Amino acid sequence: MELQWPLILFTTLVAWSAGLFGTQALLAAGGHAKRSQLPAWVASAALLAVGGVAVFFHLEHWERIFNGFGHLSSGITQELVAIVVLAVVAIAYLAAMRRSDDGATAPKWLCWAAVAACAVLVAAMAHSYTMAARPAWDSALWILYVLGNACVLGPCTMALVMAVRGDDLAPAGLPALVGAALAAVTAIAFAAFLQASGGSFAEVGYYFDPTHPTAGMADAASAVAAQAPLLWIGAVAVGGILPLAAALMGRRSGNWKLWGAAAIACALAGAVCLRVVFYELGLSVFMFY
Repeated sequence: MELQWPLILFTTLVAWSAGLFGTQALLAAGGHAKRSQLPAWVASAALLAVGGVAVFFHLEHWERIFNGFGHLSSGITQELVAIVVLAVVAIAYLAAMRRSDDGATAPKWLCWAAVAACAVLVAAMAHSYTMAARPAWDSALWILYVLGNACVLGPCTMALVMAVRGDDLAPAGLPALVGAALAAVTAIAFAAFLQASGGSFAEVGYYFDPTHPTAGMADAASAVAAQAPLLWIGAVAVGGILPLAAALMGRRSGNWKLWGAAAIACALAGAVCLRVVFYELGLSVFMFY
């Protein structure tokens, strides 16, 4: 399948946005990161907006997107509902912050609602890609992987913002380290699934697509093997292991300006690498293309 860069950007930026907003709400529930609440909220909103704009470049006729909104079973409808719910929660969160005495406190129930809305959005977005017709996509591990992206990008970005704003960094270390660990585990698990996906395609008894007789059939084993370096070096080593090492160093040293930025850069690189593999292996179950 051709690389769909607008969707690669969309899924990456939305996971980043939700992870950041969810992390700031989680810390706010414990009374932490007060100086960083507004900058983090603005950054999260900007990431969501840019991701939302990016997805429209995937559509040749973007106005036709509205035709799918009447079907609740449609993945795009579920994504829209989740985004709208998150937007409502985010606006309520901002209003609560601005009305508080210190300008940075939201009720605990709203903080936990924000965390839940972020998790639901990421899960709904990832779920819309799972389909039996694409064996390499048809796994709950993909959903967990995208949630892992949010778990590493959000806490590490929040730690960086807190370092810049001069907040107490002690509460930021554990979420960043745990999030990076979860991201590494889900990256390894989904990479293993993708590596094994070559045996999931159906044998149809043809050597070429009968509708395109001059084009050879795709070979699943060769396609998977060709993506192995990008998968294991780019997505797992760079995108999973290095952010975990950076988060560990950040927690030990307290220098989140350096290690937070390093973790974010590696996690983003790995997320893009895995999504490239994801689309390269997004072949039909019958291997016609």
